[in-house]
Amino acid sequence: MVREHQGEHDREWAASISIASKIGGTAETRRRWIRQAEKDHGQREGLTTVERERLKTLERENRELRQANEILRKASAYFAQAELDRPVKR
Repeated sequence: MVREHQGEHDREWAASISIASKIGGTAETRRRWIRQAEKDHGQREGLTTVERERLKTLERENRELRQANEILRKASAYFAQAELDRPVKR
């Protein structure tokens, strides 16, 4: 909508403010959506929506794997200590 009404205003920001006042929300939200759409269509540098989602997924998986590794590290230390504390059979 901002792009459609941009010809009626001298700047994109003015069009964003106009549209925001008519349908709600903020002009800043509209500006961010426009910038992301430009990235998605290769008109602007930056991560596309698909790339951002993939990065978010990989970061979540990485965090989960780090937590799992920490749990395994602690369990290993616990069982190693239990083995050392066990009486020796003769």
